[in-house]
Amino acid sequence: MKLHTKILLGLLLGAALGTSANVFAHNPPWVQWFATNVASPVGQIFLRLLLMTVIPLVFCSIVLGVAGLGDIRKVGRVGIRSISYFLISTAISATIGIVLVNAARPGEGLPPALRDQLMAAYQSRVDMLVNFFPRNPIQAAASMDMIGLIVFSLIFGAALTLIPEEKAKPVIRVLDAVGEAIVKIIGMAMRLAPYGVFGLIFYVTSRLGLDIVRKLGAYVVVVILGLLLHGLGSLSVLVRVAGGLRPTVFFSRIRDSIGTAFSTSSSNATLPTNIAVAEQELKIPPEIAGFVLPLGSTMCMNGTALFEGVTVLFLAQLFGISLDLPTQMVVIVMSVITAVGAAGVPGGSLPLLMVVLGSVGVPPEGIGVVLGVDRILDMCRTTVNVVGDLTAAVYVAR
Repeated sequence: MKLHTKILLGLLLGAALGTSANVFAHNPPWVQWFATNVASPVGQIFLRLLLMTVIPLVFCSIVLGVAGLGDIRKVGRVGIRSISYFLISTAISATIGIVLVNAARPGEGLPPALRDQLMAAYQSRVDMLVNFFPRNPIQAAASMDMIGLIVFSLIFGAALTLIPEEKAKPVIRVLDAVGEAIVKIIGMAMRLAPYGVFGLIFYVTSRLGLDIVRKLGAYVVVVILGLLLHGLGSLSVLVRVAGGLRPTVFFSRIRDSIGTAFSTSSSNATLPTNIAVAEQELKIPPEIAGFVLPLGSTMCMNGTALFEGVTVLFLAQLFGISLDLPTQMVVIVMSVITAVGAAGVPGGSLPLLMVVLGSVGVPPEGIGVVLGVDRILDMCRTTVNVVGDLTAAVYVAR
């Protein structure tokens, strides 16, 4: 049985048993004992396995992403156009998500007593982060000052591009190996996901019943609606205006890429198909496709940024945490930055979502609430990520 099928079964079984215990059995003592001493610890171990990857993953991903551009003084026209498009389209995507979740407010409406229970279950140990430039990057990492760590990573990556290549290469090789090892750890953690998802969902639904299930359903609808609006709306406008290609023609020619992305949930796995489609169907020069698409598979994460923005505000609403407009702007910026560092593998964005949550004072452990529905959302956001890569290639090749 495939992993995503096991995760779905864990979600359904945990939700069904937990909701039944709450609604029909009125949460008897033995259910409370099981939820507290069995289900919750299994779920928390899974979350901690993801949390332990956050610091090295953020540092390695961002440093390698910046250093991989080469000398920042020699990026050239193609590089500047590509990166500018990546950042602008990703920011548009994140903004769409923020606007939608503010309009729909899927996380609001829990009774105060249930909200207090939920907050107690996922009480964060991460403080609100305000210092963009850390005095000590090691201390920033140890204290989970994610904004400070990200700024240092960006500066360090840029500095690597400015020193002689023979000196930078050994550092890059080490960071690349560390990054690969971290991705393997995430893969190992995801093997525990079916049991972790069951434990987390059972723990929450046994206490909150159908209320949390309804909120999750509304959350899924908002994320998918946002992805559709960006994928079929704003990307269509961009490919027409910036790329000079009719959207109907564009989407008809990239069907293979869309199918591969949706089925694999991996930008990396879709890359060979993307390059072939770009060169053969969209008639993009090989030198453009070979530069823009590999770079886009790590830097152009439109769907991931939208997903992160919606999820952060949904969980804030669920926990009763008010995020003002400046803080929501921070969410957009952090979603764009962390989306650039997201590993292009199934579940690769989950540790970085915790970064965004912690940066605005929302409990990172709250990710356990949405974890069970992540697989279907991962398939959808990866599809939008891949479509965004191809629109970027069309724009740069024009």
